[in-house]
Amino acid sequence: MNRAFSRSAVSMLYAAVVLCALVFVLLPDSLESHHTYKLPFLMVFTATTASIYGMGWGFLAAGISALLLARWVGVQALDGVLLGLSAVLASSIGGSLRMAHRHAKALARSHQLIAETLEVFPKLDNRQALLESLPERLVSFGSGGHVSVWLPQKRSFRLLACVPDIGLQKISAQGVVGRAFREGKPQHVPDVRKDSSFIATPGLTSVAELALPLFERGEIVAVLNLERGRPFWPEEVNGLIRFAETVSLQLDRLADLEIRRLLSDFSIQMQKVHSLEEAAELALLLLLHGLSLEAGVVWEARGAHMRALAFQGVSEPGLLEVLRNGLPYGYGLAWEVYASGKPYFTQHYAEEPHAVHPLQALGWQTFVAHPIPTAGSKRGRFVLVVGTPQERTWRRSEKELLLLFCRTLGIGFERLIEKLHHEGLNRLMQELLEEPSQNLYHMVLVEAIEQVPGSEAGSLLILEDGKYRYKAAVGYDLVGLQAAPSSPADMLDWYGLGEERSRQGEPRILSAEETTIYKISHQTAPPEIMDAAGRVREIKANLCLPIAYRGEVLAYLNLDNLHDPQAFGEDSLHAAQFFAAPLATLLHDIRIHRLLEEAALTDSLTGLPNRRAFDKVLSEELERAVRYGYPLSLAVMDLKGFKAVNDSLGHATGDQALSRVAQLLEKERRSGDHLFRWGGDEFAAIFPHTNKDEAVAVTLRYAQIIESINFGQHHLGVSIGLATYPEDGSTPDKLLVTADNRMYEAKALGVSLKT
Repeated sequence: MNRAFSRSAVSMLYAAVVLCALVFVLLPDSLESHHTYKLPFLMVFTATTASIYGMGWGFLAAGISALLLARWVGVQALDGVLLGLSAVLASSIGGSLRMAHRHAKALARSHQLIAETLEVFPKLDNRQALLESLPERLVSFGSGGHVSVWLPQKRSFRLLACVPDIGLQKISAQGVVGRAFREGKPQHVPDVRKDSSFIATPGLTSVAELALPLFERGEIVAVLNLERGRPFWPEEVNGLIRFAETVSLQLDRLADLEIRRLLSDFSIQMQKVHSLEEAAELALLLLLHGLSLEAGVVWEARGAHMRALAFQGVSEPGLLEVLRNGLPYGYGLAWEVYASGKPYFTQHYAEEPHAVHPLQALGWQTFVAHPIPTAGSKRGRFVLVVGTPQERTWRRSEKELLLLFCRTLGIGFERLIEKLHHEGLNRLMQELLEEPSQNLYHMVLVEAIEQVPGSEAGSLLILEDGKYRYKAAVGYDLVGLQAAPSSPADMLDWYGLGEERSRQGEPRILSAEETTIYKISHQTAPPEIMDAAGRVREIKANLCLPIAYRGEVLAYLNLDNLHDPQAFGEDSLHAAQFFAAPLATLLHDIRIHRLLEEAALTDSLTGLPNRRAFDKVLSEELERAVRYGYPLSLAVMDLKGFKAVNDSLGHATGDQALSRVAQLLEKERRSGDHLFRWGGDEFAAIFPHTNKDEAVAVTLRYAQIIESINFGQHHLGVSIGLATYPEDGSTPDKLLVTADNRMYEAKALGVSLKT
């Protein structure tokens, strides 16, 4: 208001000077106006006109003044010169004043624009709204043209907002807007007709163009473009450049605000979740909304597959099938991120060579696969994938937000994983009280595979009778492995870190990138068994955990990955060590429980396994024989002459006779064979990998040993019935009935052996 008043006052003052000069010149002689005073007033009239309106009007005023002088007093050459000089000098001085006034006017306008911006922009908390509002705020600068905001794409620019509407939605990256984006600085074209890269707007005749890059986090995220029908004054250009700088500062502020707000909300709500699945679901809900994306999934690498912890925005049946079944190893961008540990951004997903085919078929364009880091892991065991069908540029601020968000999510995952470790061990300890030991071995192994990152298969070897025997296997043939028990020395060779470290329960890792794993295995166990039943040639990484209790290694836990040589990291060692101490106590308790069970399966007089043990071993050995196609023989033995010893010499001597038979048979027993006391004066034997002819030779030796035993006048003998798989039967009952019948036939015939 004051500036307007000042400009009006100046204009009125100039007009008053011109009028006064003319009045004094035109005063009649009756007022005694002398011609000597007419020339100065005409010079004032001329100079004032030239100062206000420029040189042309100044010379016109000089001409009028000369005519008036000629009418009244005549014109001399000097008078004309003085009038001309008045016009020239006044025009020069007035031009400077007009220029200064125009500069001041333009500066005032730009200052007002920036002041209004600083007042309004802080109220906006959305970058989209901020950018869309710019054309309306600058509409006065686009007279005869337009003001627009353009967003960069791969090879073009997409229109975000424009005033007035120009009917275009996309322009080439080769124009002035593209040049401002590429060079990262304002582009002012005073005359677009002289610029070959100018892209004409249909229906508009533009004279000048000004393209201003807008920055966020040091990155150009949009270009503000102004075209109009007259040139831009330098002051206007400078003012608009400062305006663009102010907008860029505001974009930085909004990016910071967006990151702080999202991370704050996420951190607060993460305190309420109790599982990895809940945490993943919460992360997707917040992130998809915060980045205006449509779908996402959080994957967890589990050996041969990635399983979906949570997903949002997925409804297509083919994709739902992928989510249910998991991503096979190496399939999809998530596995690339798992291997590299680096995020992968794309705006053209359909062109990616490792894209998931059902998703590729839908034509979705924009995706990011981002690792979720957890402490100690070589690989990003968790991967976040989010995207949208439309093509869009990933801004630097969005990349920073994703990095911070995934780090926060990773910290939350670490807390939940620690919680899961405790819950899993507590569950195992509880199940020890409720389950028989043979089931617990499998439960222990399954829990270890679940707890230790990188595991997908494994085995558990328990120390029994001086050897480590396979008691559980996941991903392997347990029955086949049980045929290859290992000595403590063999297990130390496999472990490789020495006896002292094994007794301390220190885990070790083998990687196929550094060690030929199957060669070490072949040195400690039969290669044909380990290759077939143990799949050792497929193992890419192994974590071996000695489970020690009071200086004795009770068991070895092997955890394997069949796909990734770098599957195990520091987090795997930490989880294994966390698992080791409680597991040692657990296995010690199992061992005590097993010893009690063995006592129930052992004959107290002879020390041989009893009838219950016979039934159990026969079932297990026959199952292996059927599976691998080798023979198995069974012998049932009934002592002759024992009743006479018992009746004549007493029960104590009878007990001695039974113990003597057991001792001599055990001494003659081949490695791998099994002896049992059925009860009374009956014994039994199981011969794995033994056909009928071989079994006959063994049982005849047994008969000779028994017949060599005597107590005074009393001599012992034996009646033996023999049955062999497969010719005599393929079930425990069939074999037992056959052997039992033949034993009675031998007794009736008075021979030692009936086959």
